[in-house]
Amino acid sequence: MEGGVPEADVSAFRECLALSWKNPYVLRLAFSAGIGGFLFGYDTGVISGALLYIRDDFKAVDRETWLQEAIVSMALAGAIIGAAVGGWINDRFGRKTAILLADTLFFIGAVVMASAMNPAILIVGRVFVGLGVGMASMASPLYISEASPTRVRGALVSLNGFLITGGQFLSYVINLAFTSAPGTWRWMLGVAAVPALTQIILMLMLPESPRWLFRKGKEEQAKEILRKIYPPQEVEDEIIALKESVDMELREASDKVSIVNLLKTKTVRRGLYAGMGIQIFQQFVGINTVMYYSPTIVQLAGFASNRVALLLSLVIAGLNAFGSILSIYFIDKTGRRKLLLISLSGVVVSLVVLTVVFHQTTTHTPMISSIETSHFNNTCPDYRAALNPGEWDCMQCLKSSPECGFCASADNKLLPGACLISNDTTEDQCHNEHRLWYTRGCPSKNGWLALIGLGLYILFFSPGMGTVPWVINSEIYPLRYRGICGGMASTSNWVSNLIVAQSFLSLTEAIGISSTFMIFIFITVAAIVFVIVFVPETKGLPIEEVENMLERRSLNFKFWQRSSGSGQVDAQKTISL
Repeated sequence: MEGGVPEADVSAFRECLALSWKNPYVLRLAFSAGIGGFLFGYDTGVISGALLYIRDDFKAVDRETWLQEAIVSMALAGAIIGAAVGGWINDRFGRKTAILLADTLFFIGAVVMASAMNPAILIVGRVFVGLGVGMASMASPLYISEASPTRVRGALVSLNGFLITGGQFLSYVINLAFTSAPGTWRWMLGVAAVPALTQIILMLMLPESPRWLFRKGKEEQAKEILRKIYPPQEVEDEIIALKESVDMELREASDKVSIVNLLKTKTVRRGLYAGMGIQIFQQFVGINTVMYYSPTIVQLAGFASNRVALLLSLVIAGLNAFGSILSIYFIDKTGRRKLLLISLSGVVVSLVVLTVVFHQTTTHTPMISSIETSHFNNTCPDYRAALNPGEWDCMQCLKSSPECGFCASADNKLLPGACLISNDTTEDQCHNEHRLWYTRGCPSKNGWLALIGLGLYILFFSPGMGTVPWVINSEIYPLRYRGICGGMASTSNWVSNLIVAQSFLSLTEAIGISSTFMIFIFITVAAIVFVIVFVPETKGLPIEEVENMLERRSLNFKFWQRSSGSGQVDAQKTISL
């Protein structure tokens, strides 16, 4: 244990704020490393707006759907590789080196994308950015965790989560800001080079993780850093505990870490169950369907305007950032597991709302009027050839063919409208008569409930499932395996991210959006069971004590921690197998 530090409680958040004058050095470490999280968020969010303008400049991208998918997905593919390689780099060369390498990749990627003269070079730049994203996604929280006092460790690692969501929010703002600037998408993508260069400068002036230094035998350097991080009355106990932990690890294993030895180690194996599992569930409960496709979801809810859809997406991103602030407050007050369970329970409620609303909006849509349709002289061929045109509604018109769209009634969007050929000419004709034009979703009187569902989803997801998986993965592994295990967990996150992002639209087309959200409900319920059974509580526990806890137990059915009378951490009571 790190000097018998009392468990984190309600004062942890206030203590974190007090660091600004009590020990600004700790905040400097956390903020400097957290810029990697900001770049992670910015580069994953900016492409949605930039792609609109890339299509204008590169006609091949506009014509070829696979090029659009490649520009988006190559960053995810790069992130998978970056996370996998990043674990080895973290253990071999250090956390600081891994962050600096991620920044270098960010910087190169931003410059390459901003100067790209064709789609191929742009895709190369996206790969560089993806490599940086994958590496930063596990290196930054790991560095912060190992350079933070125990009582505020969760809050400071959650700060990295806030910077991720803040980067995503800023990417939407930047997209709007540069819409009328010369170069548009080049500015959107290239501006990421500035924070990357800033972090390189800051990290060069900061030390390596003290725990990694101990592991590599550089004890004096580590002690010097620990004396700057911990209060004088705690630092010596922390040094003794950390030295004992490292000595024990060195006796048990050599510096050479193999996957076979890793999986044979009970504590590592149990940690991986929890760490990789919660990272996979983070993606499979559907978060990136909301973040990547929120404009599409808003349109499917019945909001026709592209501008309205983009502005509402900005609101969703803002709620995501706000949720991360809540996590900073609650994670060391409530605990990791309890916060996860509250978060997942709220996600279930939100998904139920979305399922019901989208079922209603897709089954109760305005009818098609033959009079309204003939008014435009541009009838959808499928509607003209239908045997039962009097039974057609808006949704049947849209589903009949991608070449068909719905022009709402001029008097009321819920009244019968026209089923027309979908092209720019028809859209202009519809708008010239002050009507709304729909190609994805249909008009609905309850579409606003979908926005409430999306907002609730983000507000529940962000404080818990949005940040806690990264916190747990920065705490749960033994020191000698922390880098490689964190890399494995991060890789599982990015693989899951890619699967969900690439399958969401196909699922909505195959089974409908309400049924897709219903699948997410079942997955979220499974995630709740998984957290109750497999994820240990690490609130207030020194990092070295987490390994002892995993050694003693594998299944965890209680998620409350109680302090003993002496104020020491009282290990949670669980069922052991």
